[in-house]
Amino acid sequence: MDRNLVTQKIVNTKVAKGMKWADIASNFEESKEWVTAACLGQMTFTKSQAAIAQNLFALTDEECAWLQIVPYKGSLECSAPTDPLIYRWYEIVNVFGPTIKELISEEFGDGIMSAIDFSMDIQRQADPKGDRVNVMLSGKFLPYKTW
Repeated sequence: MDRNLVTQKIVNTKVAKGMKWADIASNFEESKEWVTAACLGQMTFTKSQAAIAQNLFALTDEECAWLQIVPYKGSLECSAPTDPLIYRWYEIVNVFGPTIKELISEEFGDGIMSAIDFSMDIQRQADPKGDRVNVMLSGKFLPYKTW
């Protein structure tokens, strides 16, 4: 047993039951973005959150325990993703990453945007030319320190 097998069981159960991530998230009182990331093995569940997941996905006690172990984050299967949607994010960072860095540095100084103190919101935005994906990322600015 490992975390990847638990993730696969969660996804299999979600598909078999016709569940939606937003509906799953409503059981946790957390955002659909965070709950989805946690169910996909990128976040750590608390004991009470793991118990909710155990009930939703018919997990064993051992599988429930795996949800509470700090995962190896950012674990894509390859360095350049091959899934077209994920690759577009990779492409966005490759093309616009230097611009994003330059504008953040100009506004805030030398530092980074945290992916730990972070939130994300994904919404569908109606548009007559074709619906748009609206993604809002918000991370705390962490300045580099001198010592």
